Amino acid sequence: MEERALSWQTVAAWTPFVARFLTEKFADGPLDLTGLTAPDVTGFIQRYARRHGSSYTRKLVASLRSFLRYLRYKGLNDADLARAVPKVARWSLSTLPKHLPAGQVQRVLDGCERRTALGRRNYAILLLLARLGLRAGDVVGLTLDDLDWENSRITVRGKGGRSAQLPLPADVGRAIARYLRQDRPRCSSRSVFIRDYAPLSGFNYASAVAKIVFRALRKAGVVSARKGAHLLRHSLATDMLRHGASLDEIGEILRHKSPDSTAIYAKVDIGALRPLALAWPGGAR
Repeated sequence: MEERALSWQTVAAWTPFVARFLTEKFADGPLDLTGLTAPDVTGFIQRYARRHGSSYTRKLVASLRSFLRYLRYKGLNDADLARAVPKVARWSLSTLPKHLPAGQVQRVLDGCERRTALGRRNYAILLLLARLGLRAGDVVGLTLDDLDWENSRITVRGKGGRSAQLPLPADVGRAIARYLRQDRPRCSSRSVFIRDYAPLSGFNYASAVAKIVFRALRKAGVVSARKGAHLLRHSLATDMLRHGASLDEIGEILRHKSPDSTAIYAKVDIGALRPLALAWPGGAR
């Protein structure tokens, strides 16, 4: 956090990977960091890369590379072990964003339990994800000071310390206001959403928001290849595109730094792309 200006969310996300690597290498014995070798690094990554997808593996190699650079910087290991961390192939625009039709998104929202304090908290979180396309980390970092009730705006502090103001839709505002008035526990934390167990504070990890989405999908009986918070973000962008929004407008809502991040949604509108397809020789168009 001091040397690289990483956010605490990034540090919290990367630490478990490093802890797993060190635990597998040293178990309960002393941490002999000077004894780490390149085969230790590549062997660990190869084992986990076989079990998980490319997204997980990219986080794994990023965390290990950062940690190993830190070891060398602090003089705890003279070898440049960061060079032993392989790159993970990622081809630009090679995949389609996983999304839900608008009807299924509404089904997830309608299936959320709103008769309990916990259910109303989760409903407000799901609305933020579905209506504004917030990332899980955006929800975790949301504070009471970010809510501008007079102007119906919300300040979102996203990746790289960047912040943006977004309009606060009426239904989202009502859900958050109801949670704050009736259900939010009294505590010293300035986080908008408080976890439901002691110590009372905001969420520590973005994975807590992902679990809320996963449980909501399961309760609504909605089957999806992707089950995290980004599913609702992709669903919002896809629905906007199909209702005539431009890629620039979608990028503004999603707060993309580069237009390339938004370009992937151009492949979702199959109907608009169909006239561009060339006839296959000997086949039907």
